[in-house]
Amino acid sequence: MTNRTRVLLWTDTPDAYLQAIDAAGLAPRVAVETLARKDLPSAEQRASVEAMLALAALPGLLPSMAKLRWIQGLTAGIEGWLALPDLPAALALSSARGTHRESMPENILGALFHIAKPYAAIVDDNRASTWTRRMAMPLNGRTLGILGLGAIGQDLARMASVIGMRVIGTRRTPGELPGVERVYAPEQTSEVLAQSDFVVLLLPSTPATDNSVDAAMLGQMKKGAWLLNFGRGALIVDADLIEAVESGHLAGAILDVFRTEPLPKEHPFWAAKGITVLPHIGGGHPERDKTVAKLFVDNLARFLDGKPLRELVDRAAGY
Repeated sequence: MTNRTRVLLWTDTPDAYLQAIDAAGLAPRVAVETLARKDLPSAEQRASVEAMLALAALPGLLPSMAKLRWIQGLTAGIEGWLALPDLPAALALSSARGTHRESMPENILGALFHIAKPYAAIVDDNRASTWTRRMAMPLNGRTLGILGLGAIGQDLARMASVIGMRVIGTRRTPGELPGVERVYAPEQTSEVLAQSDFVVLLLPSTPATDNSVDAAMLGQMKKGAWLLNFGRGALIVDADLIEAVESGHLAGAILDVFRTEPLPKEHPFWAAKGITVLPHIGGGHPERDKTVAKLFVDNLARFLDGKPLRELVDRAAGY
């Protein structure tokens, strides 16, 4: 036991990870401990743990974990870790990028259908026993602009193109993508905004992207377009978005991510006409722990064998 690598699963749902470790044949090589999120690692754990699966950590903890060499994050967004003032420079940090692919593209499509099809209003009509003829707007032939054509964006593009949408978007690395008519560089974002009936934000939160969706950028969008944010809450200047919707320049917005979650009751998004607040449903699904566990055990095997980790965070890039 003393020669095994010490691993801490700091999560309220450790079963999927324990089962994955066993199924991968890694159990004989590791000594695994579990810890509920409400608890803090003990002094003994701080002194001995070499690898950790966790959602977040408070300042002061990581420098006290002298043997810790790798953290596997539980989410694709890693900005909370990078914001720690004492994140050790030599500590390897990997994200759960790519583990939302089963659910998020479908949920974004669901938001598009919610905008275009009057089913929500019809449900209200049903409750009132009222027959009201309503008109559904076709998505076929409309332009979908995706800012951030990563794994999720590419899946969304493929699905949207199947229903006849014209898809364009931005990506740091150029090249053709299935279902995408044209891939633009981030510096050409204004061209995507000017053409799109729906703009989906799938960008990471970095110093370059935070607060980038401001009055100037919103003003570049087509009049009557919709904004959907499934990326990061910090991308948007909240007051500027409210102004763009309430002025009539934008038809509306559907938001799934926010600077503070849960969204405070006093936040003006709740009362803003044309803005729909989603309770961060984008990437979650009942089997997500199993999906993350596959990535985790792959990385755990790589860590034990001294091989490069998957989804390793580039601290300079911010994701």
